[in-house]
Amino acid sequence: MKRPASVVLFGILTALFLAHGSTVGGRPSIGPRLLLAQEGWKTEYDSVCSKTDVAMTLSEEELKALITRCDLLKPKIEAEEDSTRKVYLRRLQMCRELYKYVLDSKGTKQ
Repeated sequence: MKRPASVVLFGILTALFLAHGSTVGGRPSIGPRLLLAQEGWKTEYDSVCSKTDVAMTLSEEELKALITRCDLLKPKIEAEEDSTRKVYLRRLQMCRELYKYVLDSKGTKQ
């Protein structure tokens, strides 16, 4: 008894997805380990940059902590592929610069 082509194709694609080290079209497949690694820095990125809209209400200590977290996150993003790296590094830089600007402006108040 023959199986429909869609069932066979689904089985092949599932096997390729689950094989962590295999490649499809010359590119490494995205296995669970790679997805978890990406989720780690993206979760941290989302957490760090989610406070830009309330930056003026944050204390100097909170701003310093966010700037430090931006600095620690930068090398993780630099290890990503070219397009992801360019986009997220620029966004991270903008978040950091905003926090630094707000921190500096709070320091000049008397």
